[in-house]
Amino acid sequence: MDWAQLWSIVSLPDNIPIVALAVLVPFYTWYGLRQAQATDRLITQLESNPSLAQTHHRKIYPFQPGWARELQVWPYLLRVEFLAAIIVTLVLMIWSITLNAPLEEPANPNHTMNPSKAPWYFVGLQEMLVYFDPWFAGVVLPTLIVVGLMVFPYIDTNPLGVGYYTIKQRLIPLLGFGVGFLLWILLIFIGTFVRGPGWMWFWPGQTWDHTRVMYEVNHNLSDLLRITNPWLGAIAGVAAIGLFYTVTGWGIHKLVTRTRFDRKIYGRTNLLQYLTFQFFAITILVGLPAKMLLRLLFNIKYVLITPWFNI
Repeated sequence: MDWAQLWSIVSLPDNIPIVALAVLVPFYTWYGLRQAQATDRLITQLESNPSLAQTHHRKIYPFQPGWARELQVWPYLLRVEFLAAIIVTLVLMIWSITLNAPLEEPANPNHTMNPSKAPWYFVGLQEMLVYFDPWFAGVVLPTLIVVGLMVFPYIDTNPLGVGYYTIKQRLIPLLGFGVGFLLWILLIFIGTFVRGPGWMWFWPGQTWDHTRVMYEVNHNLSDLLRITNPWLGAIAGVAAIGLFYTVTGWGIHKLVTRTRFDRKIYGRTNLLQYLTFQFFAITILVGLPAKMLLRLLFNIKYVLITPWFNI
């Protein structure tokens, strides 16, 4: 889109949350990492000075003599939460009064929208339909994401890093959640600002031209390998996916056992927990961006083709 079109998209009431994400996500990411670095410096200091570790209160700010050692939930915590709830309620009220709801006229089959986009919180799911079959992008992947978020607390055997920010003691979970969350934000931004008429790719600065025609030919992996037999093509697809899982799993294993501390946490993990972690990490965190790159850079549509499903 050109810059005038960009402003018209950004200023739409239903895209205000995306603009807020563009500001709030980097700010709070920086703020959390800054606190984590301060905690890591304190951890390093206490590890190098055992006598200090026995007396220090384990907080990044020095303890002052007049401070109370314990605080009651009421009124200290609930007062802050109550004020936060009031502020959020006021913001939502002002938002709803000043910005119109994104309601449109009744559907007209003689005048369809182009592009027709889902709401901002589902446009990332719509973008995934470019790279996968509808059953996989619309059912399997969202289910794996939700199930993975529920399962991860039960496969995490690291007892440290609970209740405070740290990078040193929680590097692998931080990388996993960070990559997954930023990938989802990226899909939302691509679907909102990059996909134009016909769901074609328009770089920032390019005008959305409804008469634009793109001559792209998508290939399957079997076509690139010049395999005409469908069963041999399916076998080649299974072999490619198996090789991908093997190489990626080996790389993730090297990452999670990189340091002595990581190897200690790995030793606390049983086989079922580790295989579950590897499956979700390979499928979601690495497999999804890998398939996106295959589609965008090499026009590879499917790796595995069967009479029942395609991947």
